[in-house]
This record gives sequence, C-alpha cells and structure tokens, in this order.
Amino acid sequence: MFAPVYLDHNATTPIAAPVLEAMLPFLQGQYGNPSSRHEYGRAARRAVDAARQQVAAAVGCHPTEVIFTSGGSEANNLFLKGAAVAFQHPGVLAVSAIEHPCVRNTARQLERQGWQLLELPVDGNGRLEPAGLVEALSAEARLWSVMLANNETGLIQNVVAMAEQVRGGRGWFHTDAVQALGKMAVDFRLLNQAGVHALTVSAHKIHGPKGAGALILDKRVELAPLIAGGGQERGLRSGTENVAAIVGFGVACELALARLEGLSVRLFALRTRLEAGLQRLGARIFAADGMRLPNTSYFALADLDGETLVGKLDRAGFAVASGAACSSANPEPSHVLQAMGVPEQLSRGAVRVSLGAETSEENIDQFLGALETTVSSLKNLTALSR
Repeated sequence: MFAPVYLDHNATTPIAAPVLEAMLPFLQGQYGNPSSRHEYGRAARRAVDAARQQVAAAVGCHPTEVIFTSGGSEANNLFLKGAAVAFQHPGVLAVSAIEHPCVRNTARQLERQGWQLLELPVDGNGRLEPAGLVEALSAEARLWSVMLANNETGLIQNVVAMAEQVRGGRGWFHTDAVQALGKMAVDFRLLNQAGVHALTVSAHKIHGPKGAGALILDKRVELAPLIAGGGQERGLRSGTENVAAIVGFGVACELALARLEGLSVRLFALRTRLEAGLQRLGARIFAADGMRLPNTSYFALADLDGETLVGKLDRAGFAVASGAACSSANPEPSHVLQAMGVPEQLSRGAVRVSLGAETSEENIDQFLGALETTVSSLKNLTALSR
C-alpha cells in the first residue's frame, strides 16, 4: 500500500512550507490594516509592498504594474469589464475558443451589453488558426484575450506573435497566464514590447494560498474599476488588502522563480514517462503535437467514460481530473476539446493528469499500474454486459 497520490496540480497546489511560515504572523500578531498610519498599518504596508516586488520579479514587470486581486477570475474580469467601460462604446471583442470560463463567460456578458464577440478558432492541437486572427483584425477588434497556456491541454500559445500583429491597431491585448506561471518563463516586459497590455496570475497554482492573484497592467492603460471604495491598488481594486494571502503570494512567486528551470526539466521527464505508458494502453493524448506545459497530459481511452475513470482512480488513491476543476459540475464535454474538433464520445472520456514538484517516478509507475487495472476491469464489465 502507498499514500494517496495527488496528480491535479493544474486545479490547485499545496501551500509550500515557507509560504505558510511567512503568512502566519499576518494571521496572528501583525494584523494591521495597510492603510492605517500607525506602526501596525505601516508594517502591513511594508509586507504588501515587499510581496508586490516579489510578484513583479517573477513576471518581469515593474512593481507599480501589479494590481492585487482575489485571484485569476477577478483579475480577468477586471481587465475585460474595466476596459469595456473605459472604451465607453461597444466594439468587437476577440477571445480564443479555448479560454477559461471566467474569460468566456465574461465575454458573453459583454456581448449581451452590445459588444460583438468573435471566438477565435483553433486547430486540432488547440493552436489559434491564422484565419481567425485575420478576421478579428479586419473587424478592428478593440479587446483581445488569448491565454498563454491552456489549463486543460497545457498547450502554449504564441501570444508574442499574435500581439505583434494586433499592435498596429487600437486594441488592448490581455493574456491569462495563470497556468503558465511557475511552469514556463513569463516575461511581461517581452510581452508588453510585443503589444500585450495586461496579464493575469494566481497564487494557488504555484504553492501559494487561495484568494490572491494579480492583474499585471501596463500603466498607460486606464481601466474602470469593478469595486468602488477607498482607492487601494491604484484605485482599481478597492477594499482592505488580504495581507496574509498577498504575503504568501509573494513568497510563492520567489520560490517558483528560483526552481523554475530545474523543475521544468524534471516535470518534462516525468510527463514523457507517463505518456509512454499511456500510449502503451492505447490512449489518445490531446495536443500531443503542440508545445505544451511540461507537467500536463490530457488523454482519453476509447469507449471509456472520463468521470468513471476519475472516480475509480480516486478510490484507488490517485487524484486526477476529467477536465478543468471550475467545470466539474458541467455535464457537457470540454469546450476546449470541442473547439479542437475532438469527437464528443472521445471527449467524454477525457482525463487530465497534472504533475507537480512532489511527483516522483514511483508515483507515475503506480498511477499507470492502477490505470491499467482499472481499464481492464471496466472493459471486462462492458464485455459481460453484452
């Protein structure tokens, strides 16, 4: 017997020990409000400012470009809705067909408010089709949102090349980098030079706490705030800062940056080992021919239901996902796989394995053994029922 194995790091990650250690004082004795002018408040302000510098260093931006939020979903909403209000008059909004629901659903809200929504199509590996980009450019899209790395397939989009094409127009370009941070280099300066105006990151994907994220925003872009109040975060996100979570986010960013190169190499080797075993079982690996995050493998086995597999693997001691955690209550097949043209029956069998810093070769071999046993059992049940 062995301890349960967590293989769902794209959904969330455990808080790292140094992160928790840094947070604890701000949950206990150092409880000041960063806006207060006494020493309690000044100590909290120094902690928030230090975390802002740590986040900025991890994503290659100036600290003043970091706007703290409650997470990635709020940051994405802040940019899209804030920009829509700032433009005053609706125009064309272009988002990729494989965006996270917090971008897709926000875009649909804006569509109901008069914006013309263009969903940019992708190919069989999840890469944006050039024709969709040309159409959006011809339509003079004013708002763009294309994720840097997909949360289901791990597919990395060439955002720099896209932004360079968009840059000549009047549009504002945003990228969701929540899944990318900690798994690949994220450089806002490089992206900004290409024409990216804003970028979203989140703490709990990199061994930080839930409830902290950031919108990295070009200082030349003026958004309308979603929350009115005391004027915190450059007036874009009012409300007393969640000091403990922000401190944890900063330390998590520092840790992620320090171990990025070595961890990426190790995760890629583990994923290669995993996918060799999956292919021996006859699995189809989605986006296999595209550039992907080193920790993510999204696959399906013909004629087997993904939810059933996930449930049986959970009982065997392995935590994996049938797709994005935020969509687990949705019985519909993955919108990402639908956009990629995957047949519905196969997409209903999709299972995502996302590796993390604690994952070992032994974990991979244990998982493959459990998967083989589970698949054999389900196929025998299917044969007996016929």
